[in-house]
Amino acid sequence: MGESRLAVVSGGGTGIGAAVARGLVLDGYDVVIVGRRLDVLAGAAERISAEAGRAGAVTAVAADLTDPGQVSAVVSAVGERTVDAVVNNAGGYLGGATDTLADVAGWWRANLDANVLTAVLLTEALLPALRRPGGRVVLLSSIAAQRGGGGPYSAAKAALHGWAYDLAAQLGPEQITVNVVSPGYVAETEFFGDRMTPEGHAKRVAATLVGRAGVPEDIAAAVRYLVGPSAGYVTGQVLGVNGGSVLGR
Repeated sequence: MGESRLAVVSGGGTGIGAAVARGLVLDGYDVVIVGRRLDVLAGAAERISAEAGRAGAVTAVAADLTDPGQVSAVVSAVGERTVDAVVNNAGGYLGGATDTLADVAGWWRANLDANVLTAVLLTEALLPALRRPGGRVVLLSSIAAQRGGGGPYSAAKAALHGWAYDLAAQLGPEQITVNVVSPGYVAETEFFGDRMTPEGHAKRVAATLVGRAGVPEDIAAAVRYLVGPSAGYVTGQVLGVNGGSVLGR
């Protein structure tokens, strides 16, 4: 048998990232999960590998992807292997003070770094290793990019859309696809921390057409499709997975 396919998933220790990693392992991939908390990553790697009955299927790499110097740890973990898929899931909403213009600048930069720069640096670092033809790049955006409501977080996620279009045009001639998955409200993640209330949950569920919150596996299913062989003719697209709370146009 040949070498297993390899995927790299940022923000892979919890929530959507862990669900993506689990799904890709079930699809036969080896997966490198990347994040800042080694203990969380190591636990997820061990758990997912054990669930799949494939010891060592998931490798944990601790790195702050906003720091160019730390991205090299991911490149080292990949080594000489070919990368079949890069799934950029790192990021989140970062709160901040707005008392002064300096505060506002720091707040915006933090959100842009966490949600855009992490994806740019990881993808750029792994471009030489991406499979040609057949490589896949997926960016995780948010419904906030399409309807607002998140200030700098909304703007940062929307920036991924424009970059994805450029990257799709750049890499298309090499038969590498680039797509965005834009989740709506997803429960069972760390995204809201302790900010979510029963009322907030009910309001978000009521905004869907299907009457339920998303779960990480809903988003993972979309990613698994986009990185799989059936999606070779899909590139430069934003796939909304939001229960109908924002309609496609």
